[in-house]
Amino acid sequence: MTLHNNNATYLFETSFGKVLGLKEKGIIKAKSIRYAHSERFKKPIPASASTSEILFSEKTPVCPQNISPLLEKMIGKINLDDFEIDESPQYLSVFRPDHFTENEKLPVIVWIHGGSYELGCGDLSTADPTDWVREENIIIVTVSYRLGMFGFLGGTEEKPANLGLFDIIEGLRWIKKHILYFGGNPENITLFGQSSGGDAIADLMISDGVEGLFHRAIIHSAPLGLKKNREKMSSEFLTKTADVTADSDAFEVVQNYRNHRPSFFKYGLKAAMPFATQYGFPPLCRESEVEEQWKKSAGKYDVLIGINDEETAFYLRTSETMNRFLPIKIINKTIRTTTEIIYGKPAKDFAENFADAGGNVYLFRIHPRFTSNHFMGAHAIDLPFIFGNENGWKNAGILNNIPWKYIDENGKKLRALWAEFATEGKISDLSDRPEILELRKV
Repeated sequence: MTLHNNNATYLFETSFGKVLGLKEKGIIKAKSIRYAHSERFKKPIPASASTSEILFSEKTPVCPQNISPLLEKMIGKINLDDFEIDESPQYLSVFRPDHFTENEKLPVIVWIHGGSYELGCGDLSTADPTDWVREENIIIVTVSYRLGMFGFLGGTEEKPANLGLFDIIEGLRWIKKHILYFGGNPENITLFGQSSGGDAIADLMISDGVEGLFHRAIIHSAPLGLKKNREKMSSEFLTKTADVTADSDAFEVVQNYRNHRPSFFKYGLKAAMPFATQYGFPPLCRESEVEEQWKKSAGKYDVLIGINDEETAFYLRTSETMNRFLPIKIINKTIRTTTEIIYGKPAKDFAENFADAGGNVYLFRIHPRFTSNHFMGAHAIDLPFIFGNENGWKNAGILNNIPWKYIDENGKKLRALWAEFATEGKISDLSDRPEILELRKV
């Protein structure tokens, strides 16, 4: 690793090219590095090395998508001026401490963002890893990939399935090949994902073409209970959107597919997540083989998996219909039941099956003990504790009445534990636990 610096920037000299990093708040961030290119409904092609300096753009590239009013209410408003729509959104960003020695090899955590496979990108302010990188002396890489119709609905020769998953794999290949030039250890890479990002990681563990690309997995709030028996629903969704071609306008595509989303009455809870990885198509096995493949992966990866205490409160306590017509006891019971069906029991089963197969696995549950908050254990409540960044979360409805001091004190302990796992593949019984966390080795 060779670098040149001044007060504000660093220039990393890598085999991929000279990459400019910005020095800020005790870290160096090299943002929006293109790791691949793609055409619509085509697999990603690795980006070529650059002969000129690689500079990050002023605006963050993001896959075409619809704005979610619920996410804006619960997490915070999105400033559209900060983003640039790009149907080929294969970019990653590297965050590392600004104090390091030559030939240093730091543990690497790769962030795979959530958003039901149709929303978000790797570089949102609510997942800015600056605090975590600075506190724990680790490298974090954030990865963006294709979403929705462009990345997670397919099943024909013209429209292959799992293109977003192929994007992530291509990103992991880039990281494996080049992270050493940023001071990262290519033999100590941990994938970390929340919601659909965690779900994707579970499938990456059994994907073709990932051998040696990562060594550990941290899986938060993965909706594993929605993974089974999706083939008929996905096929119907694909048929109803058959008029989307390689030439269709991207903005019309994301506006119009909402008219064809699967019916809740026909497909139940699965319809809440119409896009997902699809079994029986590369790089994944058939659905009947999944459990066995996960068991076979037990010798390859260390796993830390868990959920928040009341995941579905994020959706059900914000439902005007439910709050208008149902008593609070019924709503609370529904939250407990659906949380266990979609998140809790599947995570526990995954962990126990993995352990039975000889795997090293920890199971956790996060529950902020702040009774004046309406969303104590809701979906995404874990993210401000993990990432910090008070400014990024200052308008989040999900944190109503929770003092930032409480988040910061618990968050520092949680970040330290997760960094310990990423570094060593284990968590000591002597390590300090935050009060929001229940954790056990399975």
